[in-house]
Amino acid sequence: MPSAPGPRLLKLWRQLSPLPGGQWLFAQLFSRMVPYSGSVGPRIRHLEPGHARVEIPDRRSNRQHLGSVHAIALMNVAEMASGLAMMSGLPDGIRGIVTNISIEYLKKARGTITAVSRVTVPKVTTDQDFDVISECLDREQNVVARATVRWRLGPVREKAAVPAAGAAGAAR
Repeated sequence: MPSAPGPRLLKLWRQLSPLPGGQWLFAQLFSRMVPYSGSVGPRIRHLEPGHARVEIPDRRSNRQHLGSVHAIALMNVAEMASGLAMMSGLPDGIRGIVTNISIEYLKKARGTITAVSRVTVPKVTTDQDFDVISECLDREQNVVARATVRWRLGPVREKAAVPAAGAAGAAR
């Protein structure tokens, strides 16, 4: 059966997070696996099947010109929390991809932001869409943004074989 990222991520989290510097190392590895998500400097604070908590730091590169956290940085961390919560609860052989994301900006976001996602992971046997809510909280635990992330879940498909270079020419 083809491998899916969720069980691998959860196993890696469980190995690294209890160690000194383990959460930092996990965030670095995650950022390499999902390069765009790494652009906001995520810190994964909690991960278990169906629940994730991810922080982004208060830094200049996460702010817009008015000094508050940029809308897309909030969307990025919300999507990340939803994906970690969802994917860590899926069994091997099931994959997911975002097909839609919408976000409500409820309050000006300042300082360190924490995105929290809790989800009851569905049983997946065929392709299906599933919505996950992710809330972005400021230091005072005020909800500054709420995202709905639609995931297309389904069995991992075998990759089609790529013809070797020159194979097409040999058939002529």
